[in-house]
Amino acid sequence: MKRREAMVGSGAFLLAAVSTAVMAQGKDAHHDHSQMHGSAYGALIAATADCVVKGQECLAHCLVLLADGDKTMGSCAKAVNQMLAACGALQNLAAQQSTLTPAMAKVALEACQLCEKECRKHEKRHAECKACMESCMNCIKQCKALAA
Repeated sequence: MKRREAMVGSGAFLLAAVSTAVMAQGKDAHHDHSQMHGSAYGALIAATADCVVKGQECLAHCLVLLADGDKTMGSCAKAVNQMLAACGALQNLAAQQSTLTPAMAKVALEACQLCEKECRKHEKRHAECKACMESCMNCIKQCKALAA
């Protein structure tokens, strides 16, 4: 895969992730459903949305580096990809105020801890990894608060 193709593909994927995050928060130009119905998971939804956005940016960066031959980013890419799956599911369940939210928060907590650990290894060299690590730290806090 060429660098340009990776960047174009990741840009489109990032745009889709941002759109999903905004829609999942229930906000539009006319009203805010989370305000009207009092979402118990507002902070969790925001944290997972941020994790998804920052994770997509980190994963795209990892893929470019991997394509250029930097194999040190393989573990990071894998951890970020797993975090994205878990946080995306948690975000959707929390937005629906599903009874499955606490159980999924435990899975997302573990995924965020693994992702944070891998991204920490690269935080000084890659801004995308640092941003992903920080968003995971916030999501970890929110997941722990739900479990408490």
